[in-house]
Amino acid sequence: MDVQSVKLSPRSVIGKKVKQLRRQGVVPVHMYGVGIESQPLQVEAGVLRRLLPQVGTNVPVSIEIDGGDGENICFVREVQRHPVTEAILHVDFIRVDVSQTIRAEVPLVLIGNAPAVRQGGTLLQPLQRLLVEALPMNMPESLEVDVADLDDFEKAVYVSSIEVDSNVTVITESEEMIARVIPPRVEVEEEVVGEELEEGEEAAEDAEAAAGESSEA
Repeated sequence: MDVQSVKLSPRSVIGKKVKQLRRQGVVPVHMYGVGIESQPLQVEAGVLRRLLPQVGTNVPVSIEIDGGDGENICFVREVQRHPVTEAILHVDFIRVDVSQTIRAEVPLVLIGNAPAVRQGGTLLQPLQRLLVEALPMNMPESLEVDVADLDDFEKAVYVSSIEVDSNVTVITESEEMIARVIPPRVEVEEEVVGEELEEGEEAAEDAEAAAGESSEA
């Protein structure tokens, strides 16, 4: 696995004053975890904008601190964003021991073409991520899920069918559904309309019969 690297700087500005940093294009971050105390750090916003899409929360990051010695293998633990602009406000990095297993959610990527889609169905993916356990350097970036066997609306792909390396353990329940193709809604609507027409015709016939009996009386 290619480990992404980033250099962070110590931060003396804390509390509400960090707004000043953000105005200068600098994002406050924290690093905490195995063998260290929580450290307030900072980095340019542009660095994080490039880094975060590449690593998500399950790809290790090698962090070097200005004035420090050695690297820190970390994962992104939490990202805070502005509710309107989506600007990065704060990032937490958690330092890990590369000799100890960790748990992380790995993205599931659908591959192949589901034949049932050609019948007018819609491919759904209820489960987007898989919780797995592995050593930090063995953590998969993503897992592929082939949907080529979904040739009708009754079939589905479940966690139990996912193959992972022997050094990775799947934690998510095996019966969890990952993907399936649902039939087109128009068919359901047509069926409902048909039933309503039949009920309407029956009601009309009943009303007509009742009217005939009334006139005979």
